Amino acid sequence: MDRLMFYIDGAWVDPMRASTIGVINPATEETIGRISLGSSADVDRAAAAARRAFATYCETSVEQRLFWLGGIIDGFRARLPELARTMTLEMGSPITFATERQATVALFHFEEAARVLADFAFEERMGAGIVRHEPIGVCGLITPWNWPLNQVASKVAPAIAAGCTVVLKPSEIAPLSAMILAEIIHASGLPAGVFNLVNGDGPTVGEAIASHPEVDLVSFTGSTSAGIRVAMLAAPTVKRVAQELGGKSANIILPDADIRAAVIAGVHACYTNAGQNCQSPTRMLVHVSQRDVAFDAARTAVASIRLGDPLRPETTLGPLVSQGQFDKVQKLIQTGIDEGATLLAGGLGRPAEMNRGYYVHPTVFGDVTPQMTIAREEIFGPVLSILNYETEDEAVEIANDTPFGLAGFVQSSDPQRALRLAKRIRAGRVYLNGAAFDRSLPFGGYKQSGNGREFGIYGFREYLEVKAVLGYPG
Repeated sequence: MDRLMFYIDGAWVDPMRASTIGVINPATEETIGRISLGSSADVDRAAAAARRAFATYCETSVEQRLFWLGGIIDGFRARLPELARTMTLEMGSPITFATERQATVALFHFEEAARVLADFAFEERMGAGIVRHEPIGVCGLITPWNWPLNQVASKVAPAIAAGCTVVLKPSEIAPLSAMILAEIIHASGLPAGVFNLVNGDGPTVGEAIASHPEVDLVSFTGSTSAGIRVAMLAAPTVKRVAQELGGKSANIILPDADIRAAVIAGVHACYTNAGQNCQSPTRMLVHVSQRDVAFDAARTAVASIRLGDPLRPETTLGPLVSQGQFDKVQKLIQTGIDEGATLLAGGLGRPAEMNRGYYVHPTVFGDVTPQMTIAREEIFGPVLSILNYETEDEAVEIANDTPFGLAGFVQSSDPQRALRLAKRIRAGRVYLNGAAFDRSLPFGGYKQSGNGREFGIYGFREYLEVKAVLGYPG
């Protein structure tokens, strides 16, 4: 599965200098392929190609862009099983989840971008003038490993739909699915230079993109610390910055909810993608009177987890992505024990039945207090913290007592009561009573969870400038 070339200006090209890194299958710890690590010179080539292409691509018609998007959508559908299996191999997502969520959701972003484009009013009368929405220019897109194709598609699709050109850097940890997407885009006939892909690490290629004078917008998904670095590098050229960063989402279960059902569903939601999910409800808030029932329900939920080979359809929890991620999660589990939380399920080490791979025990802590490390830091693994509250106001206070604000969750048998709480939670999304993840609605965070929005029409608008034209007769 070696993919040593970059996609620049409509062709597969060799990197400016030879430097490679292995792609590791986290379930087996074996190298399954290699990619080249790019340099700032490769970014220069890609940015120059994107700038040249933008001059004509920004003037293409809606109908032309819909045609190219249609080709991408058709190609994506044809290769969806291959894309899903590639993601399972490169980052450990169980094959059923990779097919039904990882790959399918990525496809949705192209379908949604086409839907928004078809109906979008790029020009409208307002007051004594005209307001135009014009593509912003060259977009640098830096994406993570946890949703390796979904996050690529959520940026690439609206960018090219809006009339922008792009330079993409997928994660060097899980880059192979993005390389297949580049083949799909090439086959669609999208003009040369509109889409460019350069592999590499964050300190080299990522920073070159963020600081590049030819890049008009940088969209980044990753950790808050890395997002701060991206913003600092983007500042001297005053480029637009859109970021989706960390999270520590609270799941408030009100006393009138079905406590057992809510806790069981909450455990499984926390473990989505092996807990490597920025908006996962990792802090479960339970009324103090329901502590024991919640603890018992959490143990029941963990017992139903099917840990195993991610290529087996029945597996529901695969490995973490890397040795580094495994070590981080182990350290935080130990910290939870050291700080006095009650270990209800899981714990340290690799499960006994797994003799290789970056597997961790699905873990639940009870009696967690708001100031404990596991209640404050983003763990990015299958580790749930259960906190207790006495009043509704205290629950909201605990939920908001975090530097993050990506998502919130509320469970109640009374929809109006749930909505009242949702309005008080400082987060970009709030899910009531197990609501599905609607990808047409805006996604993004408050506070240190980022700025800007992705998905649907709000994500589309991120790639547009607004121009007022005055004096044109109405």
